[in-house]
Amino acid sequence: MPFRYAPGRIGAFAEQFLDGFTGRFLQRDAYDGYNRLIEVARPQGPWTLVHCCCHLRRRFVKLARNSKSPIAEAAVRQIAQLYGIEAMARGSSPDIRLAARKEHSLPLVEALKPWLEKQLSMISSGSTLADDIRYALNHWQGLTRLLDDGRLELDAIRPICLTRNNALFVGHEVGAENWALLASIVATYKLNDVNPVAYIAETLTAIIAGHPQSEIDDLMPRLRMMRRPAAPQRRRVADHSRLMRADASYLPAEGPVCGC
Repeated sequence: MPFRYAPGRIGAFAEQFLDGFTGRFLQRDAYDGYNRLIEVARPQGPWTLVHCCCHLRRRFVKLARNSKSPIAEAAVRQIAQLYGIEAMARGSSPDIRLAARKEHSLPLVEALKPWLEKQLSMISSGSTLADDIRYALNHWQGLTRLLDDGRLELDAIRPICLTRNNALFVGHEVGAENWALLASIVATYKLNDVNPVAYIAETLTAIIAGHPQSEIDDLMPRLRMMRRPAAPQRRRVADHSRLMRADASYLPAEGPVCGC
């Protein structure tokens, strides 16, 4: 998983970073600077933009906490149901996840949009709540693309955003480039179920002890000795009894939860 430093957030840097990548979907927030990506000519066709639901959820959560808005609280409860379905299907194959979404999430989404439109018609157009509802309706297609592809996520990947925020104060551009390099190494190890701390410590110890740099690849087989214990298998979506809970326990914790 590569990270790359850029001196700004403009879409041109994202376009440079993604040059040559053959994927189809790009999950991001609603930042206008990224809209240029759907106009990039690629052999695979234009990018399909997928919006991150946590940005929408966060708006309603904040408003519900600060103003006790019953409409915002109701929106949080409805979004919580979607998170509940995702929690039960997580770890399943894309086909199983898509089937679960078609059966359980699709009816919720189909009911949520007209409900939001009705609430918008009854409140002040200049209110924060109206802005939040318009955000949802204006990005509805990107927010609901996961209903068509089981590989997509309701949210972007949390560790990416945590890394991004931890890197905000690296000091200077060289430090930022080094941070991106180290973050890429650590994230790649974690994706392959390898303990990055153990591997880096072992490798550095071997180098200090005189292991030739030209033979550094000899240390790679030790990765098999450092693999983490297998995580317990998650329950599949067949457990229907809990799918339709609407309590807020299914909501992610406050803080940076999106890698957009």
